[in-house]
Amino acid sequence: QVQLVESGGGLVQAGGSLRLSCVASGSIYFSMKTMAWHRQAPGKQRELVADITNSGRTNYADSVKGRFTISRDNGKKTVYLQMNSLKPEDTAVYYCKTDDWGRDYWGQGTQVTVSS
Repeated sequence: QVQLVESGGGLVQAGGSLRLSCVASGSIYFSMKTMAWHRQAPGKQRELVADITNSGRTNYADSVKGRFTISRDNGKKTVYLQMNSLKPEDTAVYYCKTDDWGRDYWGQGTQVTVSS
């Protein structure tokens, strides 16, 4: 079993910054896993925001390129999402995700609200 716990969400004004964290626990070789952040806004489908491979290669949605940075600390089994220049359209529940033995694991999500 794998558990993912996100934190760091909150209410911020447009142009502000937040840093999300996701801590993994359980039977997971964290350092070997691709970790991802997804988000889901009200009435919209869940979408990939960014991911990072075990070698540190990163991938971003076009909508967040240049504003968001994903990183990881394998010693702490933690993946981060630094979000700068936030926009109201970034408002969503942000989820951490990984997979293990062919099964997807999701965190409970953390709410990010950006006011205009």
